[in-house]
Amino acid sequence: MDDVDRPGFDTAGRGTYSPEDGPPIDRIESVFAVYEVRREDGQVVYYGDPLAHPERVMQELWPAFRERGYDATLERRHGEYALVAEPTTLGVDGIPWTNIVLLLLTVCSTLFAGSFWYQLDPVADPTVIWQAWPFTAAILGVLGIHEMGHYVMSRYHQVDASLPYFIPVPTLIGTMGAVITLKGRMPDRKALFDIGVAGPLAGLIATVVVTVIGLHLPPVTVPEAVVQDPNAIRIELGYPPLLELLAAGFDQPLYRNDPATGVNPVVIGAWVGMFVTFLNLIPVGQLDGGHILRAMAGEFQETIAALVPGVLFALAAYLFYVDGYSVNTVFVWILWGLLTAFLASKGPATPVQDERLGRGRFVLGTVTFGLGLLCFMPVPVMIIG
Repeated sequence: MDDVDRPGFDTAGRGTYSPEDGPPIDRIESVFAVYEVRREDGQVVYYGDPLAHPERVMQELWPAFRERGYDATLERRHGEYALVAEPTTLGVDGIPWTNIVLLLLTVCSTLFAGSFWYQLDPVADPTVIWQAWPFTAAILGVLGIHEMGHYVMSRYHQVDASLPYFIPVPTLIGTMGAVITLKGRMPDRKALFDIGVAGPLAGLIATVVVTVIGLHLPPVTVPEAVVQDPNAIRIELGYPPLLELLAAGFDQPLYRNDPATGVNPVVIGAWVGMFVTFLNLIPVGQLDGGHILRAMAGEFQETIAALVPGVLFALAAYLFYVDGYSVNTVFVWILWGLLTAFLASKGPATPVQDERLGRGRFVLGTVTFGLGLLCFMPVPVMIIG
């Protein structure tokens, strides 16, 4: 351990201290008796003894450190209690090259995937992928606005967050979504709720706009040779209630009698936004739904989260054994059953100040989960052939 800053001690046993490093020492020693302060790898580390339960210590001191621009945690280092204060910064530090490169790669992967939805052949002629730009715009729009909802609300509550990282993957839509990373602890339930709910609501607004646009664009025509080919692979999407309601409200057909025509791929982008919204609102762990429910229900959220994997496994079993769907069709719920079991075991984010939410946020959370249910479809994708 590098001994870079060791305070002296006066006759009363108190260490001399520079207030520029953090909260005044007497503020800290109200709940944590400090006997040594060191600088280690850019952190200010206070060694001492807690005068209350560690959770109470953090509830008392974390706001004081936050006011001075530090994120504080209470740890055990070398067998001693250590109050670790690390400087925090908000916003982007320099050019976010990783975010930019991933975005560009995701643009390419979604253009490639989207060209197939437009019945184009990017393998034979790679230049045709640019014709799929509306699909790419729809996908990146709904995903990006979802994540920027989290980012903007994180900045509002002074919680350090990264810009969105898009994930390019050669799937049916060319991506596995986008994420942001949150650093440090959540100050209170209000911040946890606002950051969690902002993404789904912002993403849903974007999704509704994309849906309306896509429904008014011309359908895609499947070549007759493909329709007549018995060996051709056909992909059918399940439509969530929200998409069906919007189609009915604008008197635009989703289902067509002619197998040679299908919805415009922009509608597929809206479908992605709805499916992502539902998945993110599953109330477990660090998912948006886990954040929202933890803010609404407190520690009872963990009890609900423990039931979620069983529900998803039961859904997969019902679709397979009762409705007769193939393993490939129900695998999505098996996968998410395993994923939610892992996320539930890790637990939700725990705010420092754990006071109850007000009625307004509780109502908004309930409405948000209701909107999430409108985005649910028991059979999202079915591959035939």
